[in-house]
This record gives sequence, structure tokens and C-alpha cells, in this order.
Amino acid sequence: MGILYIIAVFSFAILFLINIVWVASNLYYSTVNGFDSILRGQDTVENIYYSLYLKWILIADIIWVSIAVIFMVKRRNYKNEREAHYLKHKKFTDPTICMVIPAYNESKSIETTVKGFLKTQFVTQVLVIDNHSTDNTAGIAEKAGATVIRKNANRGLGHSVALGLKESLKANTSVIGLTEADGTSNSYDIEKMLPYLDNCDMVIGTRQNQVLTQKGNQNKILHVWGNFFLAKLIQIKYFSLLHTGIVNLTDVGCLFRLISRDALDEVVDNLFYPDTDKPKAGIAAHLHLTMLGIEKDLRIIEVPVTFNKRIGKSKLGTVNTQKAIVMGLKFLWFIIKS
Repeated sequence: MGILYIIAVFSFAILFLINIVWVASNLYYSTVNGFDSILRGQDTVENIYYSLYLKWILIADIIWVSIAVIFMVKRRNYKNEREAHYLKHKKFTDPTICMVIPAYNESKSIETTVKGFLKTQFVTQVLVIDNHSTDNTAGIAEKAGATVIRKNANRGLGHSVALGLKESLKANTSVIGLTEADGTSNSYDIEKMLPYLDNCDMVIGTRQNQVLTQKGNQNKILHVWGNFFLAKLIQIKYFSLLHTGIVNLTDVGCLFRLISRDALDEVVDNLFYPDTDKPKAGIAAHLHLTMLGIEKDLRIIEVPVTFNKRIGKSKLGTVNTQKAIVMGLKFLWFIIKS
């Protein structure tokens, strides 16, 4: 599946570019040389019709589409042949939640974030993973009521996510939550996410609805469409003809989610390389969690959540277009190679 998926993605990208270049070049030719073509007795339609390049492009397009159709037909029963992939209802009675919050130099936002979640019904513990901050993030978090795990080195967001999820299983709660430390998430969204755990194992947030986002937030056009494109690549990877995929995703960059304790227990060890504390996915740890969940037959649903302007400066630097593209390419490579 991995090799075929890589071939499919790259061949589609190449063909897409070839088609765009051909169309653009012919539009340019028609504009610049249209009058000369008329004098030679040929119009634009004739030039296109007799184009050898067009014929080869069409043949390549037809072959790719034919293979895609065969793939879709063969995947008509993917993960939909068993009851395990359909409706289940198991009411959570008196749920308790441990929120995991990775943090690095978030002294301006961590108090508000921790207190906000601790005031939320069902949240009984907030676990802050301090990624060796150089400010007083850890101290402020503890004073606000969080349990803080201090790392002795900055090992990245991905390590903090994986470590936090593993440590959260030591808490006596039935649900584990994951969110940002920068104030972009609102704790009251838990009230809309939690009921879905009666039917699902993992509830993921999506920030793609404009009316639920605060004006001026850091998700610009590149972030919105990049997250959407990568989300659809994951959806296609686990494509099912019956329901367009075992899961519907629109936002791979959203960290905010809830997962039942039992479900997390099934996948948490796979977040690390065997017998190490090194995460397999690095910065893509939350994507890895989603994809692991799909592969382990967890029931996953994506729901709209609210999204605020961040408090303080982005530590990943993704507000910078170049850095955002680099991170997007890392996500892309992880998706196609996994």
C-alpha cells in the first residue's frame, strides 16, 4: 500500500503539472501567435487538435484515471465489511478527562489555558509537558493547578505530544484530551466533543469554519488550504468507495482532540520506536495518532471547534510562509511514506 500510494500521489502531481503547463503554454501561444496562425490557415482549435503532446498527455491521463477507478472499485469494501466499523453506542457515565498540554515558552498564555480547562466540567487534571522552556512556563502552570512534567532538553513538539499521551494514562481518568498551550483553543468546546465519544473512540477538532474562528488568527490561506489538502490525502489513503473513506478529515494541523482511555491504550506504544522514548513521527505526532487510530480500527470523527488568535509568538514559526511550507512538506512526506 505504501509504495502504490507514493506512486499514485507523485504521478498525480506530475500529471497535474504537465496538464497545467500544457494549457498555460497553449493559452500563451494562442495570445501571441494567434494572428499568424490565422494567416497560415490554421486556427487555435486545429493547433490543439493536431498536437502530438496533447495526445500523449491524454493517454497518460486516461491511464491514471483508469487505474484510479480500479483502485476505487477494489476499495469498495475497505473497512466496511464488519460491524466494528459501523454504529456503536456506549454511553460514557460520569466521564473524567485529563488534558495534555505541550508547552514551550508559553508564559503569557499558560495560566489562562490551564485555568480555563480546569474550570470545565469533567476535566479533573491538566498535564503540562514543559519542553525545557527558558521562561517561567512550568512554574506558572503549576501555580495555576497543572501537573507539570519538566523535560531536561528541548526535544520538540512531537516528543512532548507522545510523552504527554503516554504519561496521561497514569491518571485515573476515562478520557484523554490534547490541546495547544497558546490560547487558541476554547475549553467550552469539550462540551460539544465529549458526546461523540458515546459512538466513537477519538474526536478531532477542525478549525476550517470561518464563523467559528476569531478574526486575525494565524491560519492564513496557505495554512487553511494546506491543512485541507493534506487531510484529504489521508482520507484518500484510507479510501472506501461506500462512504468516501473510513474517516472524513479537513484539518490535519489541529491538535485539539479527545480520545477514550481504552483507545489510547491500544495505540500509545506505537507512537515510539521500540524500547526507546523517541517518537516515530516527530513534529507529525498528532497526524501519526490519527493514522494509527484508523489502522487500529478506532472510530474517529472530526467536529468543528472554535479557534482564537494565539497569545504570544509562535514557537514553530509557521506564521512565516517559508517555514509553513517546510512543515507542510514534512507532513506530506510522513503521510505518503507511512
